[in-house]
Amino acid sequence: MTVLKEINNNKKIFSLSILMLSTHLALADVTSTSTSTSHSRVSGAVLLNNLNSSEDESPQSQPIAGAMVTVTDSRGVSITHYTDDHGKWALEEDSLVPPLTLRARAGAAFLDHEIDISAGQLAHQILQVHTLNDPIKISERLTASAHASSVKWDDSKTKQDFISQCHFCHQIGNSTTRAPKTEEQWTQVIKRMQGYGALVTWENETAFAETLASNFDGKAIEALRTRSMHPQLPGSVWREWSFGGPVNYVHDVEIGKDGLIYGVDMSADKIWILDRKTNEIDHIQWPANDLPLGGMFSGAVAPLGTFQAYHGPHSIVIGPDEKLYTTNSLAAEIGIIDPKTRETEFITIGKDAIYPHTLRFDNNGELWFTVALSNQVGRMNIETKQITLIDLPSNGFWRWISDAFLPSILKVASWFGKEDMHVALSHHKVSGEGREVLNLPYGIDISPIDGTIWYSKLYSGYIGKIDPVTGEITEFKTPYPSPRRLRFAKDGSLWIPSFESGVLMKFDTRSKTFVKDYKLPLLAEGEYETPYAVGIEPNTQHVWIAANMSDRILRFNPEEETFMAYPSPTRVTFIRDFIFTPEGEVCTSNANLPSSAIEGGRGKLICLTLSENQ
Repeated sequence: MTVLKEINNNKKIFSLSILMLSTHLALADVTSTSTSTSHSRVSGAVLLNNLNSSEDESPQSQPIAGAMVTVTDSRGVSITHYTDDHGKWALEEDSLVPPLTLRARAGAAFLDHEIDISAGQLAHQILQVHTLNDPIKISERLTASAHASSVKWDDSKTKQDFISQCHFCHQIGNSTTRAPKTEEQWTQVIKRMQGYGALVTWENETAFAETLASNFDGKAIEALRTRSMHPQLPGSVWREWSFGGPVNYVHDVEIGKDGLIYGVDMSADKIWILDRKTNEIDHIQWPANDLPLGGMFSGAVAPLGTFQAYHGPHSIVIGPDEKLYTTNSLAAEIGIIDPKTRETEFITIGKDAIYPHTLRFDNNGELWFTVALSNQVGRMNIETKQITLIDLPSNGFWRWISDAFLPSILKVASWFGKEDMHVALSHHKVSGEGREVLNLPYGIDISPIDGTIWYSKLYSGYIGKIDPVTGEITEFKTPYPSPRRLRFAKDGSLWIPSFESGVLMKFDTRSKTFVKDYKLPLLAEGEYETPYAVGIEPNTQHVWIAANMSDRILRFNPEEETFMAYPSPTRVTFIRDFIFTPEGEVCTSNANLPSSAIEGGRGKLICLTLSENQ
């Protein structure tokens, strides 16, 4: 067993003292009820005390830059600030509900220190955060990326199959997914994951179970962490709002014209509604439809991780009519929500359309969306509600078989009840193709240059273009596999994340060439990232990237070709799509499946406010 080595500006860290200087909590009009809110002003500094000084000397204090200081209220609303070069931070918040908890976090090599702050308390606070010497405890605090990268695979293809299928909706390597198990227990886990939607071969089943059983053994792992901080981190504020229970997760979010954030809960047919000004969260519960539990996937025990869903809302976008539109993946529907009345209408896409996924509006007010499992792109006129489905190229014989017969497979599987019969009826094992039997149209976006529709195929490794006038389809093979959710910049550049390879690809739609690619920065050599989605910041045109193995959001400056990292204060952060508010915030959701694995055991809505120097 080896202890984590942590480097901070080339200075060896012995122990950490968090000194909260001038901690002022002006709690105005606070009563004893749990719903009373407070105005909180909290400021302080994070300092490093070198305990190697002699007994005749006072400890040498050094500021810690980039540490995370988090205030959390009784509802699970939290605000995190990052310390500057002098270790200082400050925050103000008007809508927190006491009692409050103050926490300092400064890396895996140190034990967090928390204090409870009572209503009306006005005092300096000193938190002592000590060095951890126990290799097991240090290892437990490492990100999932460190643990997953420590797994030794017999060959690269098996590793890539594992990354593709077993990282699909959650982290691998966090405390839940790295728990020691026997080979037989791992075999049962893999069987359950196949019922959720993982496509693995018989060879994969054996290799995954053997490898995970021999590697995730509960022993400490060695990792090297170099603490670093970019100049834009201090002054940035990371806010989180906890909601629901251990199975509720918001897949995508959107901001309405009313300034509220709406998130679709795929697990339970709910729409969560966040008021960022009051920190209050409400929700709309959708009624059941005419389909059985699980919708078109009723033969599955828990189709793609849903447990109490008939509609399965996956993605959400605001329309030109200011209504909100959703893809309901389990029921092959488009949902339409009027934010003013909260009334919802459901439009059936078509009996052979399977799993509508991501959706965007074009400049003419037409709704476009991918249909992942039937290899299609759909378009809907929102005035007439007329839907047209466009069949995409099959890209091979086995994928053509899937396009032709998957609707029938799901229908037959439903005859047997919730027995996951679709796994046995599928040809992905008999053929030996595994995930290669599907194209899986995934992300979609509209070119700002000519209005053409562009999509990605996650499994077959293509991006494609649809001419909305002629219907002509052109596809391009990506240089790296697993293109996931892509987005356009204003200049027509198409930015595409490679989920399996941890690469950001840039495609020039004019020359129709991949002009450059960028490896995502890692926390340590030998680790890997699984970028789920990218978003383009409207003003700066910076590219935001969901880095889901290391509890970070990455920001890429295309002009300078530099990355900036914003670490999450919550262990186990698996985010989906990005939205940008009129105030300049970057918002998303922590949708690790299940939410019970997230630190605190609940899903979270997230907004990051950038510092003024950005």
